[in-house]
Amino acid sequence: MKEGRSFGNGIIKMDRFLNHQIDPQLMMQAAQELVNRFADNKRINKILTIEASGIAPAILIGYLMNLPVVFAKKAKPSTIGDFYAASVHSFTKDKDTTIVIAKDYLTRNDHVLFIDDVLAFGNAGLGMVELCRQSGTTIEGMGFLVEKAFENGRKPLEAEGITRIESLAIIESVENNEIRIKAF
Repeated sequence: MKEGRSFGNGIIKMDRFLNHQIDPQLMMQAAQELVNRFADNKRINKILTIEASGIAPAILIGYLMNLPVVFAKKAKPSTIGDFYAASVHSFTKDKDTTIVIAKDYLTRNDHVLFIDDVLAFGNAGLGMVELCRQSGTTIEGMGFLVEKAFENGRKPLEAEGITRIESLAIIESVENNEIRIKAF
């Protein structure tokens, strides 16, 4: 509430603590809370995220759970061999990006927890669903630091069969540029 700013059109600037400058204490607390929320699932063997803002919380969660972290790249490097690819639309950048993961790092034996900074329209999550579908990977759940509930991103993920979605802060609205967070 102190650092976030609403810019209208659903855009919330969180770059003072989340996705440009990172508050490591807050990030560790968020990671620990997500680890606690998914502690009952012993099938998870890998943490999955997308470049770039999901990497920091995913690494901390991977560290706390003692699991490897794989992130989808937003550009295919020349060093990658066979890969899975999906298209993801970025609302804040207003463009489509092809994300890729090397086939070596996502297999039908994997049971992943997808972690990202913000759930808005669900586009990044849908891209992950597509990559996991291609590889035969099972998504055990998705965890987000912030959910913009007014943009309904949870619905398309649930429609794709994602039954476990955890969000730490749920923003109900940004009417008149005032951020309203759901009380727990």
